Amino acid sequence: MTESAFPQTPEALYGTIRGCRICRDAPLGAPLPIEPNPILVVSSTARLVIASQAPGNIADRTTIPFNDPSGTRLRQWLGIGRDIFYDPARLAIVPMGFCFPGNDAKGGDLPPRRECRVTWHELVMASMPQVELVLAIGLHAQRFHIVEGAGASLTETVADWRKILAGRGRYAPVLPMPHPSWRNTPWLKRHPWFDAELVPELQRRVAELV
Repeated sequence: MTESAFPQTPEALYGTIRGCRICRDAPLGAPLPIEPNPILVVSSTARLVIASQAPGNIADRTTIPFNDPSGTRLRQWLGIGRDIFYDPARLAIVPMGFCFPGNDAKGGDLPPRRECRVTWHELVMASMPQVELVLAIGLHAQRFHIVEGAGASLTETVADWRKILAGRGRYAPVLPMPHPSWRNTPWLKRHPWFDAELVPELQRRVAELV
């Protein structure tokens, strides 16, 4: 798919992506097991992008990203409320997979669909040249957005956040983060430097941008 195939404003891309059914009709592998419901927030003015993994089942049911306990924790990390978080003039949300991917055999979420990244991500990010910071949540987003310095694991990558933030991102500087899922509470307890060191810098930068 070429960049000339679709209008290039974020708003026009959003309308096209909302109607996307590639993962059902022309999938890379098994088709999406549920009805596609692409969820993202794009903007011509937002300077901050949250590059997450994929919407969860509550987001899928409500068509609102991070509309769950993970979103509550994420907003606490960012130091902002729902009013700013859901203001597209100030914050964009571009998950690596736009639709809820379904559950695996253990009840967890499947990985983000590959079709979204291959088809849409370069177009979406190129349509928002004003972006000054990307918060890359999880390894899928980190491996896409970080040009150099990503570690072999999420822990290695997030631990190197200062070097990665000072380095080159694919579209803008990148701050790597773990997923705010409550399943990651043990990870946060094992790595207290995240709350003590990364979160204060995260909140400082978010306050400047939004």
